[in-house]
Amino acid sequence: MTTSLPTRGQLERTLSQRIQALYRSQLGHRLSSVDCELLGTKIAIVLEQSVTQPEQLLVEQGKAELVKTLHSELEQAIRPQLQALIEEVVGVSVLDLLSDVTLETERTGIIAILAEAPQLRDAASKASTSAGTPTKQSSEA
Repeated sequence: MTTSLPTRGQLERTLSQRIQALYRSQLGHRLSSVDCELLGTKIAIVLEQSVTQPEQLLVEQGKAELVKTLHSELEQAIRPQLQALIEEVVGVSVLDLLSDVTLETERTGIIAILAEAPQLRDAASKASTSAGTPTKQSSEA
């Protein structure tokens, strides 16, 4: 029965892969990588190269505020699907999703606040899955 529970690393890896696929299918944008780290009742997610080519062009033309607004609107549009994806992968309700973008580094940070910590394999299994190191899903795969 407990063998069907994922390890922390498996959960983070699956989440990274699924988020990358969501952004590719819904926004037509390929992120260079997605880092996910489970922190008890929170999940920290970093999207690398999350700023699209058209957004980069607008930034270069001095329209950074417009890009921040546009990026925020796109994040709001994809939020319900992202929340459903996280809930499906971790098996726990998401209470809140917080996100922001940094145009200079082209990173988007997302924090998912969970109703409770997801069930994982026992502590011995979790300790062996590189605790404290986020799982990265590179687009090179």
